Amino acid sequence: MSEVRLPPSALPADTRRRFVELLGAEHVRTDRAARLAHAGGRSYLDLIRLRGGDASGAPDAVLTPAADEIPAVLAACVDTDTAVVPYGGGTSVVGGVSGADRGHAAVVALDLSRLNRLVALDEVAQTATFGAGMRGPDVERALAHRGYTLGHFPQSYRYSTLGGWVATRSAGQASTGYGRIDELVHALRCVTPTGELRLGRGPASAAGPDLLALVVGSEGALGVITEATLTVRRIPPQQRYEGWSLPDLPAGLRALREMAQRLGPGLAPDVCRLSDPDETRSTFLLSGSLPTRLVRGYLAARGRNPGCLAIFGWEGEPGQVAFRHRAATRVLRAHGGVSLGAAAGRSWLHGRFAAPNLRDTLLDHGLLVETLETAAGFGELPQLYARIRRSLRDSLGRVMVLSHVSHLYRGGASLYVTVLAARDPADPVGQWTAAKRAVTETILAAGGTLTHHHAVGTDHRDFLGAEIGTAGLSVLRGVKATLDPTGIMNPGTLLTPPS
Repeated sequence: MSEVRLPPSALPADTRRRFVELLGAEHVRTDRAARLAHAGGRSYLDLIRLRGGDASGAPDAVLTPAADEIPAVLAACVDTDTAVVPYGGGTSVVGGVSGADRGHAAVVALDLSRLNRLVALDEVAQTATFGAGMRGPDVERALAHRGYTLGHFPQSYRYSTLGGWVATRSAGQASTGYGRIDELVHALRCVTPTGELRLGRGPASAAGPDLLALVVGSEGALGVITEATLTVRRIPPQQRYEGWSLPDLPAGLRALREMAQRLGPGLAPDVCRLSDPDETRSTFLLSGSLPTRLVRGYLAARGRNPGCLAIFGWEGEPGQVAFRHRAATRVLRAHGGVSLGAAAGRSWLHGRFAAPNLRDTLLDHGLLVETLETAAGFGELPQLYARIRRSLRDSLGRVMVLSHVSHLYRGGASLYVTVLAARDPADPVGQWTAAKRAVTETILAAGGTLTHHHAVGTDHRDFLGAEIGTAGLSVLRGVKATLDPTGIMNPGTLLTPPS
């Protein structure tokens, strides 16, 4: 980091003094370490720019307010034309926490790490209210102390925050059973430059359009989510995770569709993850253990080299888990599934958050490593899968494309893709930017959504109109103009800044 070029802070002295008066000097930082620590997220482009010495995405200052100080901070930012980037765990992979916007006098990162407590637990309604700055492990520890779980485990779980999950419509790895974050949110508080929104009352409401749903997924572009109330559950007394092998991807997709449509919610597994042959082969090679070699030999003897690895998980009361497991087993065997046993399931469960560590190692060795995701109906998924692979090959030449299907719905599922290729040392940013644009156009043309759970950020904003239409963009711009008339909230994220 000593070689990274960090522009001087553009925060005017008068503005800094005002922030110090509001928060105290210890909560207003303009030092190099603080600014670099908040210089973007964890996308390939974020990381490769920093590795190349470019810290243009760093904020001019980092503020760490308490919840009750945020309204005054936003008022000061409006008065001084200071842009605000709400910052949780900094794990955005779509450019969602960049301070690169220079359409304002200065940019501050609003670090929400002080909003880090379990505010309330209602054991009758089984809901819990959290500060938006709580990281995933802290959420689960606080709930486990009382015998509960949120059950939300995204890939970024160890570092991301509850507020970030809500702001980006996150999906956890067990979302088929527990639900996406937007299905779990009952209420929230959001501080905007024009006032505080307190949304959500009771388990359901018909009181006009759902403004709660408008703020969920707003990515900090409307205001700062400070608190959220979500559904929680008792910690399940039993977990059962298993690995299965399906003959090929079409057979696996048919099995998933039958689980979603015939078994349905409550009976389908809580975790459903189907790897394509390339990801299956990569998983086996990376493991390299004796049990894995034995499994590969066993599958090869059955004519599968490698087939498609699938992971399924069931959580709940022992009797319910056993019943649901039997139902899923019948479906899987009908589609040629072969059980690999509990060891494969446990192996995935214990290593499911390790991928980001491997990515850093691959970047050290000169590779382009990035992910993308989408979702589509079961009828569109096979063609979408094929077209994504073709687009990436056309853009990057020799490329490894590893895919899996997860996050199961009655009508379809998500598709998650990992991309590995030789990095262009002359222009690594341009190399991926061109490939990303081409594959995004391919996804939209093939009927996929722009994003299933990574959010829009800056990477996808120019394509948002293709999904929601010109009228939809006008609605969002109108809401932003009402809540954030000077455009200070996370400018450039979600919506293209006005010219």
